[in-house]
Amino acid sequence: MSADTPNQESISYAEAKELARHEDPEVRRKLALRDDIKPEILYYLAEDSDTEVRKTVARNMASPRQTDILLAKDDDASVRGDLASKIARIAPGLSTNEQDKARQVTYEALELLAKDQITKVREILSEALKDIVDAPPDVIKTLALDAEIAVSGPVLEFSPVLSDDDLLEIIEIGAAKGGLNAISKRDGVAEIVSDAIVGTDDVSAIADLLSNDSAQIRESTLDDLIENAPDVTLWHAPLAGRPKLPDGAATRLAGFLADNLLGVLQERADLDDETLEKVKAVVKQRLGDEATGMDYNQASQDFLNMAPPIGMVERLYNARKLDGNVVSKALGAGDYSFVLAALIVRTGLDPIIVKRIFLEKSAKGITALVWKAGMPVDMSEQLQQRMGRISPSDVLTVGDEEKFPMSPDDLEFQLEFFTDLCSKG
Repeated sequence: MSADTPNQESISYAEAKELARHEDPEVRRKLALRDDIKPEILYYLAEDSDTEVRKTVARNMASPRQTDILLAKDDDASVRGDLASKIARIAPGLSTNEQDKARQVTYEALELLAKDQITKVREILSEALKDIVDAPPDVIKTLALDAEIAVSGPVLEFSPVLSDDDLLEIIEIGAAKGGLNAISKRDGVAEIVSDAIVGTDDVSAIADLLSNDSAQIRESTLDDLIENAPDVTLWHAPLAGRPKLPDGAATRLAGFLADNLLGVLQERADLDDETLEKVKAVVKQRLGDEATGMDYNQASQDFLNMAPPIGMVERLYNARKLDGNVVSKALGAGDYSFVLAALIVRTGLDPIIVKRIFLEKSAKGITALVWKAGMPVDMSEQLQQRMGRISPSDVLTVGDEEKFPMSPDDLEFQLEFFTDLCSKG
């Protein structure tokens, strides 16, 4: 007897047939709760005109497997969602070669649900299957390639069904936005998968990979990342705490990590005495340099003296992964070199022009860059203060309507002005 119908007296087949045709949908729903009636009664109720009745049949573990295909095509998404939750629990072990016709029907229903037009239905299925060791591989693969991260994310991060070859294929095809981050967080990411993630130049996903202590990353790959890390602030914290750093890596990190991370580096238990002394020497030298009284504004615009990571940013842009969210994250992390490269790539302007605008601390020029780059309007205020070093009283602010405080013609004029200025030297 179903848990929803405790101590309920049994009924005859004839009584069940009569109740299945009862005009009150609540009566039919209570009948659909039962697990002691003939399968054909539940199949009949699976086509009931009342949504709640059909949902009850979808949830009932006693419903015959033949109802799965029927309910998987139901017009109501909530019915399909409830069905997804139920059959995901009985799906493990199914295969496309399954001889049992009833179980094969359930497998086909899973395939339908994995391609459902409603994201919520697919999301429910993904959450239900993400930890199942012997979930149907084809269904998991379909979910992993879903365009919605709410669907693909759970299986990409947790499903034991996905092999390294599957993950490599998904990375090559292109996962949904955030999909690489999910793969980077998997338990025990293999070296070959780590290499593929690093090869995408996805800054955020690589940061998650570095933060994953169980991820296997080749020493040569770590060396390359450390080489590029001075310009990528998002990688600094995970690198400082990364276990088993390559030889000499700690000393190199000491040369550019922020003060708060230097403490983390020096407290690592895996540093031998010689390495620790080298790290301390680098830190001491840096502190000495900073004590010379370097101008604050000059120091804060050091990113203008570095070569921006144009190549990496162009690859992100061509892969359609260089959106406002990514740039905003980099800005929040203080990765100004990355933000500069993003502005150069998205505006198509000469790097000299973009750098000149920041050097001149032009509020109007920076606002025009944000506009030209197609970035969110509120980013212009942050860029003016954080990278342009413009005092709050001189910042060109965005109004309540969140529109650019200048007309398109005026914004274009600013870019033309700096273009002419740079062409004249």
